[in-house]
Amino acid sequence: MPDIAFASIFGTSDSLVAGVTSSEFLWCCLASLVLGAVSATVYMYRHEHTKSFVVTLALLPLIVQVVITLVNGNLGAGIAVMGVFNLVRFRSIPGSAKDIGSVFFAMAIGLATGMGFLSLALLFTAIVSVANVIYAISPFGKQSQPSKMLTVTVPEDLEFEGAFDGVLGRFTERFELTEVRTTNMGSLYQIQYRVRMKRRGEEKQMIDELRCLNGNLRITLGLAPTIQSSL
Repeated sequence: MPDIAFASIFGTSDSLVAGVTSSEFLWCCLASLVLGAVSATVYMYRHEHTKSFVVTLALLPLIVQVVITLVNGNLGAGIAVMGVFNLVRFRSIPGSAKDIGSVFFAMAIGLATGMGFLSLALLFTAIVSVANVIYAISPFGKQSQPSKMLTVTVPEDLEFEGAFDGVLGRFTERFELTEVRTTNMGSLYQIQYRVRMKRRGEEKQMIDELRCLNGNLRITLGLAPTIQSSL
């Protein structure tokens, strides 16, 4: 006799959840919570995060597990749930590549536990977690030199178009003019470049040569804003 917790008040149901016992369901819930915590911990490793997103990530496998348990064997309910997930997708804000990958990771755990494949969920979590940590600590995909923002101030009577290309070409791997704006009531221009140095430790030498070209006005060089790796 099936557990009363999994019996529909409508009498009959096409879902296979009617054949699930309380102990089986609780084991699946426990596995979802533990593996969800593991996925959230892996996400936090060497990555900026917020508590709300981490908590959501830890609970996502449990939520997906219950949804999959309910729609398992019911084609109509499965199509309806797919439509709801599409609505949630368009109501969500964009995230980084790692955020979206972590969400899919948590959802895959919930899919496995929701269908009762606890061993597969455990093995899958272990493989992805180890691979994630290895990629995080390895130099794989890391740029040799980070991009920097170079701001050069020039007087309004200086023809700055191409005036610094020679110096930047010698010291940088590549450079790109990103912005030109006026300052000091229009008497000065600020030219902004995104640059990537060829070698470490040559910033001072490059700035000294630029000072000779811009009349020894202000020059700043700092790390460029992080480009969000969105999908």
